[in-house]
Amino acid sequence: MRRTLSALGVAGALLAAAVVVPTVASADPQPERSREAARPVVIGHRGASGYRPEHTLEAYRLAIRMGADYIEPDLVSTKDGVLVARHENEISGTTDVAARPEFAGRKATKTIDGASVTGWFTEDFTLAELKTLRAKERLPQVRVANTAFDGMFQVPTFQEVIDLARTESTARGRTIGVYPETKHPSYFAAIGLPLEEPLVAVLEANRLTHRNDPVFVQSFETANLRKLDRMIDVRLVQLLDATGRPYDFSVAGDARTYQDLAKPAGLAWISKYADGIGANKNLLVPRDATGRLLAPTTVIRDAHRVKLVVHAWTFRVENQFLPVDFRIGADPNARGDITAEYEFFLGLGLDGVFADQPDTAVAARAGR
Repeated sequence: MRRTLSALGVAGALLAAAVVVPTVASADPQPERSREAARPVVIGHRGASGYRPEHTLEAYRLAIRMGADYIEPDLVSTKDGVLVARHENEISGTTDVAARPEFAGRKATKTIDGASVTGWFTEDFTLAELKTLRAKERLPQVRVANTAFDGMFQVPTFQEVIDLARTESTARGRTIGVYPETKHPSYFAAIGLPLEEPLVAVLEANRLTHRNDPVFVQSFETANLRKLDRMIDVRLVQLLDATGRPYDFSVAGDARTYQDLAKPAGLAWISKYADGIGANKNLLVPRDATGRLLAPTTVIRDAHRVKLVVHAWTFRVENQFLPVDFRIGADPNARGDITAEYEFFLGLGLDGVFADQPDTAVAARAGR
């Protein structure tokens, strides 16, 4: 069905006129600004993952305390069909499963979206078994301080994430939304654990079924979003990487790439089933071979013209994740000028940002 976007029902500070960092080339003409760009949303990317191990209730709770409007759980399935929050279904990098002798026999090699992956997988564990594991920092060499929390937190269910958002909304007197991502939906469907039905069931059980409810559902694949568009009326967001193509396109023999979908014809096609795009920053502002920013593309303007909101990912404070323009010093793990990056990208008319350190995004938004 074709969707008409309504205004976001979340708190947010008003932005003033766009400001462009003068050292970076800008597109001409400037992208049009949507109604949503007047109050861009801050999405706690996997929670406050810059400060706590990602996809834990404590990471989500901290993101909320820092002012995030939405918290983002990546969803995968357990053996018994329960949706849990993990960045990937392979969990050796985000839990202590590899150190658990009782689960040594679960180690396996599988093909996930065409790539061979070895490790331990959520679909081989019941929820009760997963609950015995403890989370750990996924980037221990980058975020050393986060390793102090290794072993403290469980793997949360999607329902627990919703419960947290509702509890905190009541306690803080503001609406906190959930922004789930379905991970590897084609793979999970192929092994008899489709993600769409349990996702809709959880949303329906929590009376989160309408366009104005504080929910976005996102995916890098397209077929599952088109399926969800027929099942439920929450807002849907098509994720677009700067390279590659949706895995369901590979399965179906569709030659279009993410860059094709970011063109006007592709965005018009997306607008038939989705309400927005979640774009890699490099699709919006490419970088040259040295890592410096080039002129902005027209993706934001083109998306707004077909009534799609634009949320960009991922904003992180460490130098290695920033364009060269905003790095400070030579240490790749040191903090760069994230505020300048926000000012530049928000000035292009973004409707929202995915942030590992949500406090930095909230502060940059308020400062404008």
